[in-house]
Amino acid sequence: MRAALIPGTFDPITMGHIDVVVRASQIFDTVIVGVATSQSKGGGPLFTLDERVAFARDALKDVPNAEVRPFSKLLVDFAVEVGAQAIVKGLRVVTDFESEFQQSALNYRLNPSLETMFIMAAPEHMYLSSSMVKEIASMGGSVSFWVSPMVEAALCTRFAPSVLES
Repeated sequence: MRAALIPGTFDPITMGHIDVVVRASQIFDTVIVGVATSQSKGGGPLFTLDERVAFARDALKDVPNAEVRPFSKLLVDFAVEVGAQAIVKGLRVVTDFESEFQQSALNYRLNPSLETMFIMAAPEHMYLSSSMVKEIASMGGSVSFWVSPMVEAALCTRFAPSVLES
């Protein structure tokens, strides 16, 4: 069985993330979506780890060979723990490539038996990021095109007080 690990903060999971998971699920027997704690990333995530895992499980419920697992350890160690042969990352723009290329080189140094593969974003998702979705939602904009209904509802609830204050 060939397994891939798709790691990320997924704060929140977007249609771009879902597209990468679906496409990877057509290549690998099993796709593990690793939701990282990421407490040090940009002041910490908006949503808790449990919320982000629940969002991902809901968004990916129709992908039979995908499973969602939280993690808080070194990525290469988690990949070995879940039996992944490859780490799959989605790429949108050149700046994504630069940072992912650097990370893949470090991961290779830590564990040369793990491959890193990149899936290019579909054109309709090339500009999409969790940060942009959160910013739009925080200003009362509709994000229904970019996230699942569960995530949209959570964003509306989270940002409702700040939108009302405006």
